[in-house]
Amino acid sequence: MEDSHLQSIKYWSKDDRPREKLASKGKTALSNAELLAILIRLGNKDESAVSLSKRILASVDDNLNELAKLSDDQLKKFKGVGLVKAITIIAALELGKRRQIETKVEKKKITSSSMVFEIMHPVIGELPHEEFWIIYMNNSNKVLKKLRLSKGGITGTLVDIRLVLKTALEVGAVAIILAHNHPSGTLKPSAADKAITKKLSLGAENLDIKVLDHLIITEKEYFSFADENLL
Repeated sequence: MEDSHLQSIKYWSKDDRPREKLASKGKTALSNAELLAILIRLGNKDESAVSLSKRILASVDDNLNELAKLSDDQLKKFKGVGLVKAITIIAALELGKRRQIETKVEKKKITSSSMVFEIMHPVIGELPHEEFWIIYMNNSNKVLKKLRLSKGGITGTLVDIRLVLKTALEVGAVAIILAHNHPSGTLKPSAADKAITKKLSLGAENLDIKVLDHLIITEKEYFSFADENLL
């Protein structure tokens, strides 16, 4: 039963009531632990939600990116965190991640490989599996659409070039950028990476659509075909 005085917010000290603090002082006044405590709502018989949140954050060195990598099973190892709380934390962090991605896509046009990395790294940089994406752009290099073309690796799945070009025509794209991740961490393009780049470039050229770049993205770095003159 979650009814001990330590668990109920009405018995916390005034400074340990994150919901009231957010209402009176605003969201920026709260620490990461206090924001997490609002999601958790209740602690356990030995600690408040804030204390539990601090312990969870301490396990990932207070790094929210690392916290977002934890699975529900890993979160449930903390006393007081069941499936519902674990899923709530995962969902909240995923919403924050998607907001970050949308903001980066909307606010600027692509003028360099580093901007492509900035947009795509939150999407595929930390995935345990390989995904292949296409970024569609207009004549001002502003993003029109992002499309996940395959999941599981270039050699393991069929890259549908017809779908790539069909979508480009539908959204009115005049340029595309290819991006996929290497969970292994290697930045060296494989023979398959080079082959699909060439195949897509030739197909797009027939429709007056340019392939501007192909990025290989890892957790911390990227490799650009354009920067290395491989297009």
